[in-house]
Amino acid sequence: MPDIAALPSWAIFALFAVASLAVLGLGTRITDMADRLADRSGLGEAVVGGIVLGAATSLSGTVVSVSTALDGRASLAFANGIGGIAAQTAFLALADLIHRRANLEHSAAEATNLFQGALLTVLLSMPLLAFTTPEIAIWGVHPVSVLMVATYVMGALTTKKVREMPMWRPVRTRETREDAPEEARSRKGALTLGTSFAVLVLLLGVAGWVIAETAVEITGRFGISQTVVGALMTAVVTSMPELVTTIAAVRRGAMQLAVGGIIGGNTFDTLFLSLSDIAYRDGSLYHAVTAADLFWLAVGLVMTGVLMLGLILREKEGPFRIGTESLIMLVVYAGAVGLQMWTG
Repeated sequence: MPDIAALPSWAIFALFAVASLAVLGLGTRITDMADRLADRSGLGEAVVGGIVLGAATSLSGTVVSVSTALDGRASLAFANGIGGIAAQTAFLALADLIHRRANLEHSAAEATNLFQGALLTVLLSMPLLAFTTPEIAIWGVHPVSVLMVATYVMGALTTKKVREMPMWRPVRTRETREDAPEEARSRKGALTLGTSFAVLVLLLGVAGWVIAETAVEITGRFGISQTVVGALMTAVVTSMPELVTTIAAVRRGAMQLAVGGIIGGNTFDTLFLSLSDIAYRDGSLYHAVTAADLFWLAVGLVMTGVLMLGLILREKEGPFRIGTESLIMLVVYAGAVGLQMWTG
């Protein structure tokens, strides 16, 4: 890999574009594998979408946040992780536009998706707790970062339990898409798919590293705010696999995979902050950012809350033949982008 700092500006933007296209292409292939893995392993679309696919498509974003935190760029690392959550939630609204039969949240009724949404709300609230409390760092790591990892692990284990022994079931309608496996379970087949899946995930990580390095150079050369670059450039680009996987899943009729992939990806993305806090060596990451950096955290919380309301209400059809919650999420995200660009 050439020294990025020594490259001309056009070459840096070209590298950024190539890595972005790689993320896009790999994300498309990963979706197909995840859907087949859900069937062959017997885990189900919501569990595979929420945990396996969500974590895999988030790897490039993880690399961006950790790399920039190691460089001491706290705002860029923080904004990349949180900005991606808002962008990915908006992707669900775009997918709702494609699924014309009924509101996507109505068709994808699943207890595990609702549980993961509640878990995401808890995880998004924890950085706010860290920011508003006195700075504490043990070996440079805030205790909230450790607590977030523990909460995620416990939530992932409980998600599987909710899938296997749900305590409530949604009302089934003609538009509800059942998660019915199309392939027989095969341990050998699942292992082969899992190996190929892992290789593609590693390639996503490499693409994420290139995006991180070029993004750091762009902020330095052109004086663009780290928050703007993190929330609107690296976060959106590294979130493109989620857009691709969501739309591809909807076209395949895998509604639980589509919704679970976004919510699960967002849940995993909160761990960007834990990993970034570990990588950031100048104290607590949460106290190195400013109140302005928390803007996208608030946006993510609002959009997640709206999505949860939609999952509970299960409106069949709203304005413009999409769910009312989808329209609200698009308006909130568009307004947030406009405000961020205006305030810079």
